[in-house]
Amino acid sequence: MPHSELMPIGVFARRTGLTPSALRFYADSGLLPPAEVDPVTGYRHYSADQVPRATALRRLREIAMPLTTVEAVLDAEPDEASRLIDEHAAKVLRDAAAVRRKAVLIKSSLADVPHLPIAALKGPVLADAIEQVLTATARDPGIPVLGGLRVEATPEAVTLTATDRYRLSTRTVVPAEPATTAWAATVDGDELRAAAAEIRRSALVRIEATPHGIRLRMADREDRHCRLLPEEFPDHRLMLASLPEITTRVTVPKDLLLRALEEHPGERIALWATRHGLNVLTAGDEHPGFPLPATVTGQDLRISFELTTLYPAVSTAIGPDLMLDLRGPDRPVTIRSADRGDLTSLAMPVKPDHPA
Repeated sequence: MPHSELMPIGVFARRTGLTPSALRFYADSGLLPPAEVDPVTGYRHYSADQVPRATALRRLREIAMPLTTVEAVLDAEPDEASRLIDEHAAKVLRDAAAVRRKAVLIKSSLADVPHLPIAALKGPVLADAIEQVLTATARDPGIPVLGGLRVEATPEAVTLTATDRYRLSTRTVVPAEPATTAWAATVDGDELRAAAAEIRRSALVRIEATPHGIRLRMADREDRHCRLLPEEFPDHRLMLASLPEITTRVTVPKDLLLRALEEHPGERIALWATRHGLNVLTAGDEHPGFPLPATVTGQDLRISFELTTLYPAVSTAIGPDLMLDLRGPDRPVTIRSADRGDLTSLAMPVKPDHPA
């Protein structure tokens, strides 16, 4: 290749975002040898054809990929390269979660860090409550508290609450032993979700509070630690207290409503409650859709939801029969068991698709 078509190392470094020292290192390691080395001066020159490989190399190193894996990715076919990148990303996330858990453990073990006993709960009951309520969380970098679980303890009960602004879920759990004090904080939802399997296998879980997290003590198992989120949790109690009166109440079999939602072809769903029962239909459509047997009291009402909002609220509800409390086509609907009220979800409708 003529020397004029080659780039000196400084120009190639600017083109690819790699420093000259990094290029020398990658050349010595065999990942990116120069196209030509001047035998007299030792100057290294690179070709334009090497820019894509160098750019890919830089990006892979930016996600902390080891050199051996980088080499395998660069030389692999696209499908295999994608698989290797996914494996690396998953490992980085696992390692980061493990480091974070160990950091919380180290901080909580410091001699001057106080531990406040909060409550003792049956492990399987607590795990169920965590998994049910956490379906209402959201990952929003701008509002990290939406990924958290609000935990409120009194001597009589422990209440778990989560919201993604479109749905709110709350469940009250009776402690296995009376809570020792009143306490409230927002706990990292991802860390609680990761601990749920261990919690479920423990007959009793004791919750202790530290200044920056909670400790989950389980017999014959390693303690788990979850961080507290410092941001203020949305004032869900004010929202619940300001809900208007119920205008329509629907009692419907959970399995039939779930099946109708699963078989529904659209992303936006309308519920049409009349004295004849409940219809599940496509928003904006006049056709009957899926008629379901239901007991309806109050006014006829049609209300529309995004499937991603309504389905989780229905699927996590407890019991064979659900009660839907409706307040109007643009007001939140309350979804709970017809005979058990310890898990309650509120789902926000979308703009009415049909005149009220």
